[in-house]
Amino acid sequence: MMMPENPNVLSSDKPLTDPKDDRLGYATFARHLAESICKMTPPEGLVIAIYGPWGAGKTTLLNFVVHYLQQKPKDEQPVIVHFNPWWFSGHEDLTRRFFDQLQAVLSQWGIIGKQLKKRMADFAEIVSETPLPHASIGKVAAKLFGAKQKDVAELKDSIVNTLKKQKRRILVIIDDIDRLTAEEIRQLFRVIKAVADFPNVIYLLALDKEVAIKAVEQMQDLPGEAYLEKVVQVPFELPLPDKTSLRRLLFEKLDVILVDTPNELFDQIYWGNVYWDGIDHFITTPRDIVRLVNTMSVTYPAVKGEVNPVDFIAIETLRVFCPMVYDIIRKNPEAFTGSTNITGLDRHKVENLKSFHNSWLDQVQKEDRESVKGILMRIFPKLEAVWGNTYYGADWESKWRKQLRACSLDIFPTYFRLAIPEGGISNAEMKVLLALTYNAEVFGAILVELAGQKHPDGTTRVRAFLERFQDYTGKEIPLEHIPSVLQALFDVGDQLLRPEDEPRGIFGFGNAVRIERIIRRLLLRLDEPSRFEVLRRAISNGKAIAIIVREVVTLGQQHGKYGSEQPRPEEEKLITVEHLDELEKIALEKVRDAAQQGVLLQAPDLRYILYAWRNWAGEAEVRQWVQKVISDDIGLVNLLEKFLGKDFILGMSFFSRSLSDRVERIRYRLDPQWLEPFLEASHQIIDRVRNLAEDSRLTENQRTAMRVFIREYELRQQGKDPNSPSAWEVEYVPSR
Repeated sequence: MMMPENPNVLSSDKPLTDPKDDRLGYATFARHLAESICKMTPPEGLVIAIYGPWGAGKTTLLNFVVHYLQQKPKDEQPVIVHFNPWWFSGHEDLTRRFFDQLQAVLSQWGIIGKQLKKRMADFAEIVSETPLPHASIGKVAAKLFGAKQKDVAELKDSIVNTLKKQKRRILVIIDDIDRLTAEEIRQLFRVIKAVADFPNVIYLLALDKEVAIKAVEQMQDLPGEAYLEKVVQVPFELPLPDKTSLRRLLFEKLDVILVDTPNELFDQIYWGNVYWDGIDHFITTPRDIVRLVNTMSVTYPAVKGEVNPVDFIAIETLRVFCPMVYDIIRKNPEAFTGSTNITGLDRHKVENLKSFHNSWLDQVQKEDRESVKGILMRIFPKLEAVWGNTYYGADWESKWRKQLRACSLDIFPTYFRLAIPEGGISNAEMKVLLALTYNAEVFGAILVELAGQKHPDGTTRVRAFLERFQDYTGKEIPLEHIPSVLQALFDVGDQLLRPEDEPRGIFGFGNAVRIERIIRRLLLRLDEPSRFEVLRRAISNGKAIAIIVREVVTLGQQHGKYGSEQPRPEEEKLITVEHLDELEKIALEKVRDAAQQGVLLQAPDLRYILYAWRNWAGEAEVRQWVQKVISDDIGLVNLLEKFLGKDFILGMSFFSRSLSDRVERIRYRLDPQWLEPFLEASHQIIDRVRNLAEDSRLTENQRTAMRVFIREYELRQQGKDPNSPSAWEVEYVPSR
């Protein structure tokens, strides 16, 4: 097989920077665009936009433009200001970050002095509060005519006059816009619209047009496309590479992966048929190639020489682009492998096969359906009897087995050696999953997928993975992967706290503890400043409120806070007290945001979160939220259900023959005193709870919460302690 000139020409993390590596025809467009930028002198600024779908190569195109600009004579080169808003996504003000970056670069070039920097800072403060059209202007008016009391027009004129006097062009490149949240996209457009007419300044944006339109339309009645037209003067659609270039690049990458594959296993004609009948349909952007090649680079070496390479490429294509189909194949080998006959009872079997395959095929996206059929009919001849009129007898099976084809039942399991099995996490699977830790989004999605898969004992596979992952937190995880692993845990961690994985006895622990142990072990590999920075970014961008709160509280306990008896020795404190204070502030804002957006009540470990919130902000703020939640019956039921707890106790079995025989039991708990920090008094709600307890619409768990709350409230009213052993004879269930 022919080796490509540069096997590293494509990477999911490293867009190309040198046009000599161009395989997709972007270099020519970039060169012409760079020429135009050098020749134009926009008297009132100019906004150019490159529109293209996510993963199509927009960053590579921008890099090529910069490359060609840097080849120009010094006096023709513009001052280039790079601004990637995604780096600052989260709680930070994109407006101020933009102006900070602009000021920093222009200062380096000697284009602005201290006076203009001050004006830009004032202007940034005003622009940061300026809404999109049709938004409320009350805050803006207060900003404009309140503390600053500056005339915004005069302030902007002074900046414009200064920029007019300098001769060098300024090129502001803004990338990764489509990675931002909708609110951040609107904020960024607000900035661009405010500065678009700065003289001698050209703005080069790269974004997915459809994402931007949806973000704008969420806030205003004006059509998003019409708003973009007001911001962007020169739009370009990314020149998507032609299919010939994409195929050539894919084949080059596959050549590298399949090197040393025995020639007798690779049938060129068979490959052509499989590729054109289905695989080609799924290769539409450079990122499609990255996804397939990255998967193949991990999975193929483990089975090289044991599978037919054409069949393996086809099956991995389905794994990447149609995972539902891949899963159907993996779990139903008898429906795909082997031969077909139409004599006797076999005719009935074929009809059953048709019913089965047509039922799952209907669930495949319509645009992919024919390509999926095309691939499967090639690699699994049995399906030609389902969707065609061709039948293969048993005499074919020996040939398929020699060719290591997937359609041989004997060879079939080898193709799925690295697939997620029904049982535990194998070593081979761990290697695949560990190889994905470089990408927070991909790794997080894998964790959520594992959380949805069950063992025969009812626990989830993510529990088994987290247990094993603790053993790989040493050198197996590269240092540069630690930020992405932590980001994934702080982003999807709450989705991993599944009831099925809760402790089933007094000595057990749940996934929250497993996640905490992983986080600690990874953080110990970093120095303190790096730990804090990784934590700050991961927590700021994370969505897992429970995991965020638990981690910040754990860090605080190392300093003797949150009920900890005494501070740990300095060497056992992961961060300084100053950094802890900053993380507490970020965590508090995350909790407040979740409360404001109405999602806090759905968070796991809500009682734990509320106690932390009270520590950070005081009782009044938390009580106000709780009072709002319980203002209606649905909220009250949901809150009490969240407070329902379990005790695991040892008691004597009713069927025991010996006093020494003990069994472990679960006792449900909901002590009214747990609510006292957040309610004025439990008697405020007891009558409502008694009425709700009889509501047939409640779930079994909600009815349990109502019943246990009433029981423990009545015990308190009688002067009894629900924590005493005398209360143990009620609300028992055997532990599983």
